Amino acid sequence: MNSEPIARPRSGPRNPVRKHAQERFDALLDATERLLAESLNDEVSLAQIAELSAVPLASVYHFFPNRNAAFVALAQRYHTELWRLASQPQDPVPQTWQEMVKRNQLRSSSYLNEHPAALRLFMGAGVSVQVRNLDMHGNTVLTRLRVDQFSRYFETPPISDFERRVGVALAISDGVWALSYSAHGRITDDYVVESVRAAVSYLRCFMPEVLTPRT
Repeated sequence: MNSEPIARPRSGPRNPVRKHAQERFDALLDATERLLAESLNDEVSLAQIAELSAVPLASVYHFFPNRNAAFVALAQRYHTELWRLASQPQDPVPQTWQEMVKRNQLRSSSYLNEHPAALRLFMGAGVSVQVRNLDMHGNTVLTRLRVDQFSRYFETPPISDFERRVGVALAISDGVWALSYSAHGRITDDYVVESVRAAVSYLRCFMPEVLTPRT
């Protein structure tokens, strides 16, 4: 009996290795972003991505076996940028943890509003399982960065299951933003206020109202 593993078709994006390939890959993601900003997910095709990026269709298939693979790669780019924003120091240094939460949400919501394709990928209808799973992983990394922020700026006492609780606060904010997107096609200022209020109120169930800032 043949014990060789069955070869399965590749379904995800192929990451570039060489510099030239990276430049072409970035051009394809730029084109995908432009198309998604103006069209629904199921209206975007690999042929359109090839035409807009001026990249041969055969090269598009080399990186993306299907359009969902292009969406996954674009979602990865967005999460990498959100992680970078979350890692940047806050200036001036926040004096309260509530202010830190507010700044984080303002920074992230502004980035998403500046990238309509990101809003469509993460909050629109027809989100694929792969993109949804990637988004969950991205939020897990973002949660760890948020936990590190608390330790960086404040004398934070031991809090039971703190990382999970910060993750829940992040999920609460995402839910409020999704509500705003469904109603307005973007994250409005009013809904940012509501998401901050909801996240802070939840965290107050487990955290002291005042944390001593680190010098």
